[in-house]
Amino acid sequence: MSTGLLKGKKGIIFGALNDQSIAWKVAEKAHEEGAEFVLTNAPIAMRMGEINNLAEKTGSTVIPADATSVEDIENLIDQSMKILGGKIDFILHSIGMSVNVRKGRHYTDEKYDWTMKGLDVSALSFHKVLQTAYKKEAINDWGSVLALSYIAAQRVFPDYNDMADNKSYLESIARSFGYHYGVKSKVRVNTISQSPTMTTAGSGVKGFNEFISYSEKMSPLGNATADDCANYCVSLFSDLTRYVTMQNLFHDGGFSNTGVTQEVIEKFAD
Repeated sequence: MSTGLLKGKKGIIFGALNDQSIAWKVAEKAHEEGAEFVLTNAPIAMRMGEINNLAEKTGSTVIPADATSVEDIENLIDQSMKILGGKIDFILHSIGMSVNVRKGRHYTDEKYDWTMKGLDVSALSFHKVLQTAYKKEAINDWGSVLALSYIAAQRVFPDYNDMADNKSYLESIARSFGYHYGVKSKVRVNTISQSPTMTTAGSGVKGFNEFISYSEKMSPLGNATADDCANYCVSLFSDLTRYVTMQNLFHDGGFSNTGVTQEVIEKFAD
């Protein structure tokens, strides 16, 4: 049930590919709570996805943009402010890609041009979005910018490969840019470290089903769903969280603070 938590808020949502995407769920929830926004994704992803259906459902405009291209981001932000009638209040960065993972290249045998491509898409693009918005003064005071991360930034998950490095850099950008954006105009910048979630991108990681099963058993509350992640994002876009910034916020049912659970112990009992 809507409470109008984002009534009057305007934003940009990156990364909605299909109805499995967390960004898709965030768009639906933000619309339900009264927000207006522009949807964007890379042109190739848009050809593969169903973003126009989401745009119709939420009354949104779709603007294609390659998030690794500063020129595309500049156009996206300029056009978004025209469409939405002024500065924006929130941005969701829900983008991640590793060519090494897609190609089955082991972490100890990376192809480095693939590594750099994944780093650009998954993390450096976040800096490009923030820097462009910062220079254009595109975000209202007390606005909120979020990016989606994963606990592999802090702990080893062998088959997560170089995406773990990408997420580490992503989280560092949130802290560093969050400082500067906070000083300039009280804009908050955070990352959400979500439970493993069965999205199109996530399902490409080797052993991902096992990740989900293990995490479910290791989380006192169980894995957080994409719908619940969307609720959390909406709360962080709202005015209820005005003093939360420069944080990596775990949304994982308690997994990040659990050493072991009784259920896991019992699996190894004689």
